[in-house]
Amino acid sequence: MHSLIAILAIGVASNLDNAGAGIAYGVRKVCIPWFANFIIALMGFLLALIGGIFGKWLALWTTPFLGNLIGMIVLSSIGIWVLCQPFLTPPSEQTKSNSNSFLRILRNPEEANLDGSKTISFTEAIILGIALSVNNLAGGFDAGITHLNVWATSFIYGVLSYLCVGLCTYLGSRFVADKLGKQATVVAGILLILVGLHQMF
Repeated sequence: MHSLIAILAIGVASNLDNAGAGIAYGVRKVCIPWFANFIIALMGFLLALIGGIFGKWLALWTTPFLGNLIGMIVLSSIGIWVLCQPFLTPPSEQTKSNSNSFLRILRNPEEANLDGSKTISFTEAIILGIALSVNNLAGGFDAGITHLNVWATSFIYGVLSYLCVGLCTYLGSRFVADKLGKQATVVAGILLILVGLHQMF
C-alpha cells in the first residue's frame, strides 16, 4: 500500500503540467484528438520506463539509504526547477521564431500547436508528449532507485497523463479555468519536493 501511494503521488505530481497544458489548450479552443492524447500518454509511459530501468540498474550498486537519498535529491531538484520555470523564461522569449521551437515547447508545452491549425497533429503530439514527460523521466528514475515497481509506475504515469490532458482540455474549453492552469506548475513543484522529502523522513 505504501508503494502504491508513493507511485500515485509521484505520478500526480509529474502529470500536473499535463493538466495545466490541457487547460491552456482548452481555453484556446485547440482540439487534442484521442489518438494525439494517446501518443502524449505513450511518451510519458516510455520516458518513465526509461528512467525507471536506469534507476533500477543503479539501485543494484547502492544501499537502500543511498537510493532513497538520490531519489529525494532528484525529485526535490526537479520540483525546484519546476517552481523556478516562470522566473527563468522571460515573456519576450516566448515570441521568438521557430528556430528554437523545440526548446521553447519544453519551456511552454502549450505552444506545441506549431501550424496554428487548432488541432494537435501526430508530430505535434510526439513533441508535446516529450516536453510534458521530462518530469516522468525523473519520476521513473526515482521509482527504480527506490525499488518501486517500474512497470506499474510507468503504466500509472501513462494513464494519469491521458486523463489529465483529456479532462483538463475539456474543462478549459468549457469553463475557461485558466487560473488553475497557471497554478498547476506551482502545485506540481511543491508536490514533487514533498514526495522527495517524504522518502527520507
